Amino acid sequence: MHMTTWWRRTSARWFALGALSVLIAVAASAMPANAHPLGNFTINHLTKVRITASGVYLKYVLDIAEIPTFQIMRERGIDGAARDAMLRRWASDETAVVTQGLHVSADGAALHVLSDLPRAQTRPGAGGLPTLYWVDEFHAALPRANGQHTIEVRDDVNAERIGWRDVVVAPDGEPTNELRSYPPALIGSPRHIAGVRLTIDSSARVIAREVMGAAESAPAGSTSQVRSNALSEMLAKGVSNPWIVIATLLMAIGLGALHALEPGHGKTLLAVSLVGARASAAQALILAGGLTFAHTAGVLGLGLLLLAAAQWIVPENVYPWITLGSGTLAAILGALALARYVRRRRGEDHAHDGAHGHRHVPEGPAPLSFPGVVLMAMSGNIAPCPAALVVLLAALTLHQVGYGLLVIVAFSIGLAAVLTGLGVALVRGAAWLSNQPRFDAVVAYGPLVSAGVIAIVGALMVGQGAGASMLHMPSAGVTALVLVAIAGYALAPGHSHAHGHSHAHGHARPALDRGTS
Repeated sequence: MHMTTWWRRTSARWFALGALSVLIAVAASAMPANAHPLGNFTINHLTKVRITASGVYLKYVLDIAEIPTFQIMRERGIDGAARDAMLRRWASDETAVVTQGLHVSADGAALHVLSDLPRAQTRPGAGGLPTLYWVDEFHAALPRANGQHTIEVRDDVNAERIGWRDVVVAPDGEPTNELRSYPPALIGSPRHIAGVRLTIDSSARVIAREVMGAAESAPAGSTSQVRSNALSEMLAKGVSNPWIVIATLLMAIGLGALHALEPGHGKTLLAVSLVGARASAAQALILAGGLTFAHTAGVLGLGLLLLAAAQWIVPENVYPWITLGSGTLAAILGALALARYVRRRRGEDHAHDGAHGHRHVPEGPAPLSFPGVVLMAMSGNIAPCPAALVVLLAALTLHQVGYGLLVIVAFSIGLAAVLTGLGVALVRGAAWLSNQPRFDAVVAYGPLVSAGVIAIVGALMVGQGAGASMLHMPSAGVTALVLVAIAGYALAPGHSHAHGHSHAHGHARPALDRGTS
């Protein structure tokens, strides 16, 4: 069998396997699942307000998703024979937390809020993991006075956590059946109403209202909620049936591929970086291996943090710092590449070789090194998506850690394959473009374009990370500052001198698919 024929058949088989994986994943996405808004990281809040002539009555509901539930139950030891007693103790302690963050006032004066009897229960979540559901009722007396009152109810409980947050006033309804099910259309951008300001007349009838809040957008890493649940449910079926195991692994590969196609800076950065490094197909395979390793390591790292430091770690707060670090690295690589291009155009960057002659034209080397691209791509893919993290926690709960790791690796392979495939396609397109004489003018500015895109994406990521992290810095201002710093560095005068022992007398443009370091 000729090598070409073997390669075509092998490629066809892998393509068929990949297509089957994606089909299974898409089918899983269509399966009904109890999804939490913004993913498995969330703590969701609902305050139902009822006002009478004598007082303000509130029903407060918490729906805590799988990952924070895992943290709470591990930290408080809610398990075993003492499970019910520990759950009641946690419910009572949670009342103090809610009372401290729930603010009710009348005409500007704070009202004393009293609790009734808190109730807590666990409910089944994704992959056999439990979720926590907590309810308490509160009341506060209104001062006796004739005429109108201004009543304000504000919910600051767990203000730093993402999730659904709603305050409704009777007789109005709300769409979640008290946080038991969420409208699918609002999974990615749920309500974020933190309070209401009401004007009531002497008979406690609401005559005016002002709502505090809007919709909350999904942060990085919190998407793919339904797919996350589907994969975890497949994992929970165990390993007794080999066909289920095969279907689970194929689903994991397909879900990883779908995850790679979701919006984000990563694909743009990776594809342009591969072009900037003039990576070859063989190097793209190396990159795929690095991406798989990085994503799997990220899942394990965050999972270990949840196990070792549950009471101190807020998982969704980890993602902005990873974005900030990856963006910083991208901005530095973009700045270095821009500086090399500018200095070469100025004639400040001369390459001198000393063995067999002198190169008469600039070689036009790749603006980025391939090792730099691998480092940047790996750092950007360390952040685990919630789907993989929930799989790991489910595997720990089910005492199937090895199987869970295998599923995570399959997910990471699907993710890496699509990202690398997109990059290689762009590299091949750039190589074809470079061989067309009519595009010489465009190719000449290729290094500038690739370096500029990398620098801009890096600056945007730095701004996004700085704004979403605990730094709470203005994203637009940070992005602009980073861009100014990059431009200043690239345009600053400089001179570099390189020595070597290889010589050439050619005028041909180097192939774009040749790897450089």
